[in-house]
Amino acid sequence: MYYGSYEQSQSEAIIQLFTQTFSDSEGKDEGAVIGKLIKDLLKTTDSNDLFVFIAAEENRLVGSILFTRLTFETDKAAFLLAPVAVSTQSQGKGIGQTLIKTGLAALKQHGVDLVFTYGDPNFYSKVGFECITEQQFTAPQPLSYPHGWQAQSLTAQPLGTIAGSSSCVAAFNAPELW
Repeated sequence: MYYGSYEQSQSEAIIQLFTQTFSDSEGKDEGAVIGKLIKDLLKTTDSNDLFVFIAAEENRLVGSILFTRLTFETDKAAFLLAPVAVSTQSQGKGIGQTLIKTGLAALKQHGVDLVFTYGDPNFYSKVGFECITEQQFTAPQPLSYPHGWQAQSLTAQPLGTIAGSSSCVAAFNAPELW
């Protein structure tokens, strides 16, 4: 299994992976929404604000994750981990967790201080994320699932609190995604 950064030539395969995986688990409408989000993220996000990692088995894409810049009223470098997709037939093998660990290690090497995500605490706690509140770290949009707001420090410093608002990349700045 190969884990690493994506190449731009893999963009269409990544869009298809997310569309199919979310269609399988959440229905065709959600698959279409997430597929469009991925397309928008890959097309419109500045390369300094985007990290994309893949898992490939025998030259076949089986997983992908994206990290996009999350900006707070501070000098701390932060990114948002979302979304994550592992092909339906490849789930349950630790691919998602290994992809996340690969991505977190790369972000740490790039001087990123904090990583946030918004999803199932049972899954993300396995890779070091802690549940947080919007009083600690304000999300860019109101959260429909507040107990899914999580973060992880990539430094020796504990999470703590950052006062003030936050903002995300344009493709994520839609209330229906939060």
